[in-house]
Amino acid sequence: MIWVTVALLFVVLALSIPIAAALAALGLSLDYLYSWLPLRLAMGEMSWGVSTDFILFAIPLFVLLGEILLRSGIAERMYGAMSQWLSWLPGGLMHSNIGTCTLFAAVSGSSVATAATIGTVAVGEIERHRYNERLFLGTIAAGGTLGILIPPSIVMIVYGALTETSIPQLYLAGIVPGLVLAALFMVTVVIACSVKPEWGGDKIAVSWGERWRTLPDLVPPLLIFAVVIGSIYTGLATPTESAALGVLMALLLAAWKRRLTWAMLRETSEGTMRTTAMIMLILIAASFLSFVVTSVGIGRQVTQLITDSGLTPAQTMWLIVALYLVLGMFMESLSMMIATVPIITPVVISMGYDPVWFGVLMMLLLETALVTPPVGLNLFIVQGVRPKGQIRDVMIGSLPFVVALLAMIVLLVLLPDLALWLPNSIAR
Repeated sequence: MIWVTVALLFVVLALSIPIAAALAALGLSLDYLYSWLPLRLAMGEMSWGVSTDFILFAIPLFVLLGEILLRSGIAERMYGAMSQWLSWLPGGLMHSNIGTCTLFAAVSGSSVATAATIGTVAVGEIERHRYNERLFLGTIAAGGTLGILIPPSIVMIVYGALTETSIPQLYLAGIVPGLVLAALFMVTVVIACSVKPEWGGDKIAVSWGERWRTLPDLVPPLLIFAVVIGSIYTGLATPTESAALGVLMALLLAAWKRRLTWAMLRETSEGTMRTTAMIMLILIAASFLSFVVTSVGIGRQVTQLITDSGLTPAQTMWLIVALYLVLGMFMESLSMMIATVPIITPVVISMGYDPVWFGVLMMLLLETALVTPPVGLNLFIVQGVRPKGQIRDVMIGSLPFVVALLAMIVLLVLLPDLALWLPNSIAR
């Protein structure tokens, strides 16, 4: 059953049909092949259950939050402030790309939204200040991946819902690795621009007075982050309610900046509906597939296969990491997680690993998939906001940051407390 399932998965993916349809088709195929009960009759009830799950209501709210920040111009002013504070480093505005992505990730919850927003704002600076185009584009693609690691993260909500893992604990666990990864990205830029100084573009002269005057532009995202995360850990709100508070804060800030118009609200609503519909349809199909996989016993077979392989838990974990790195080259990251996590996570937990730690590791693996050719979604997002050029420039520019991501994965596997220290400290 395992090998037939893998073969069918590759067949439906090779057909290039939407991933939700592919997952549903795989579930129906396994139902017809291996189940003596018509499991497909449960699709209606499962669709209703997923669609009415209270915790998943946070997804459209966080998508809406990111849309408001983009359409209201708050993200553009945030980038301008970051450029004043970080442009003195070797690499200049490339550090601003990473810093702004880090800050935007702390309020948007989406890697795609982060890469698209910062890319739209930043690409015009390449020719203006004569940066190395490939490396500059790589900082945007890589920096955008931080959107699913630094809380609040939409993908962490999906992981928590699929594995019944505490979302507040996942959020706490993602903070330190997210900041360390951002620092690794910046170190990568410093090393590259130290070896090739001409890649760092023209020096930008900024006075301290100009820097201090931009500080108010950094307040909105920090305020939203404080409201969203603070309301969760003070017990004032659930993750879903905190997302609603974040949307309310974003609307108030947009009104304060005089950017809250009917046209802006229409655009944000349309963008939110498109993204939410896509995510929820994938979740419904994946839930049905997970139900079928569990019912026909494939999950038990996978666990037994790994148990009988004679590998130690550490060797098994490295095998899982290698598997996801390969899959990430060919599958869209969210779809890859939804299709595999219900099968892999029980195996990981049975070996004694913490599901919160594995959730953070999963985010890092998904981040790597976002910038790994040929299907890295962030590569296409950054290419899409460019006025000209070929996508291979974005791919080549992202390679040094793939190395940084691999180093972060190794670091997390060897030092699990990097993720677990903060949630364990708060729990005490």
